[in-house]
Amino acid sequence: MQNLTPKQIVAKLDTYIVGQADAKRAVAVAIRNRWRRQQLEAEVAREVSPKNIIMIGPTGVGKTEIARRIANLTGAPFIKVEASKFTEVGYHGRDVESMIRDLLEQAISIVRTEHAEAVREKAEARIETRLLDLLLPPAPTSQRRRPATTGGSESGSGGGFVSTEESEERRERARERLLEQLRSGAMEDREVEISIQQKAVPMGMFANMGLDQMDPEMSKMFENLIPDQSKRQRLPIREARKVLLEQETEAMLDQAKLTAEAIERTEQSGIIFLDEIDKVATGGEGGGKGGPDVSRQGVQRDLLPIVEGSSVTTRHGVVNTDHILFIAAGAFHSASVSDLMPELQGRFPIRVNLTDLTRDDFIRILTDPGNALTKQQQALLGTEGLSVTFDEAAIAAMADIATRVNQQAENIGARRLMTIVEKLFEQVNFDAPDLVADGEKQLHVTESMVSERLAPIAQDEDLSRFVL
Repeated sequence: MQNLTPKQIVAKLDTYIVGQADAKRAVAVAIRNRWRRQQLEAEVAREVSPKNIIMIGPTGVGKTEIARRIANLTGAPFIKVEASKFTEVGYHGRDVESMIRDLLEQAISIVRTEHAEAVREKAEARIETRLLDLLLPPAPTSQRRRPATTGGSESGSGGGFVSTEESEERRERARERLLEQLRSGAMEDREVEISIQQKAVPMGMFANMGLDQMDPEMSKMFENLIPDQSKRQRLPIREARKVLLEQETEAMLDQAKLTAEAIERTEQSGIIFLDEIDKVATGGEGGGKGGPDVSRQGVQRDLLPIVEGSSVTTRHGVVNTDHILFIAAGAFHSASVSDLMPELQGRFPIRVNLTDLTRDDFIRILTDPGNALTKQQQALLGTEGLSVTFDEAAIAAMADIATRVNQQAENIGARRLMTIVEKLFEQVNFDAPDLVADGEKQLHVTESMVSERLAPIAQDEDLSRFVL
């Protein structure tokens, strides 16, 4: 996916997101530039910084979805951070470097999943051996002879004893039969006793604080002070397989190699989506002298070195932020991009305006994407045995109502469609099992049905503010 051209990236984004061509082009070029930089010599590549982006537009027009989808397409570590949360406590709020630590944890999770898939086959083979040992433990190596259970008639030699070789052969045959039953699934309900490792839960003053919020060195110290706890538990084999697979996979992974690769991927491919960046803008020339603007400017000052490029210490190692791609977004209703610190503005050279969604956009959102709301509703009710179809006029009526309510009340973009669809199917979702039980397995949504259930609410401006 890293080798996708800008046109291919935009085409893939089009399957999920309606409109906003300028924003799609901007992120597509930013991702392609990453690939281009990786083709350069190391000395030149170090000097090429990412072209960070600011998306300007009202809520619900696709800002977050564009960033999330582009991360999924490239397999890049991605986190979404609300910039306003850094102003919540005191003047500077939570440590802004926590976003880099969170991004690294995401990268570690991605890399661990990839490495686990690579060793899965070997791990599953080990699981079979461990399950066999639990069901029929191997004979002690020190045991050479044992009394025959059925007398001397079964013995290959006199004296009522079975030879070690014959005993081992019987045990191997029994293990082979058990292995066949394990592979066929015939023993999935049988219980075995296994040891389960659990992370100790912090107590007392640290119970409400995650280790990620502490200083990295301190968090390591507390992890060493609070060792893992082990307990024995009886589980069905189908459940024991999951636990044993996790244990075997963890034992086979090279943690140092995994962490180094995760740090590399964070530095070279990481994407951080800074939402609500307008909430930390100071609001003009008078900003910064007191009140909430003190906190906002403090957050901007703390964000600046992270976006410019700095080294952040984490409990897994040092992460350099020089080539992490930052995509900021905000509505900028009461502030503008120029209200941000000049130094911070300079680190976001690309600015994209996202437009309000129109009636035609709403129609496409309801029908075109693979995850369209109408398709989701069809799939959900299909699990009950109820088949749902839509008239084109019904889709147009829902788009009309969404457009009108967004104009009359707060403009929340495509999120208005979620409210409308849920309100339209409110009674059907409740009655679906009974409808199917009574033999009604088809539901055809018409324009009259939409008007009957939604038009009275949409026409009442005060009511639509609270219901739609």
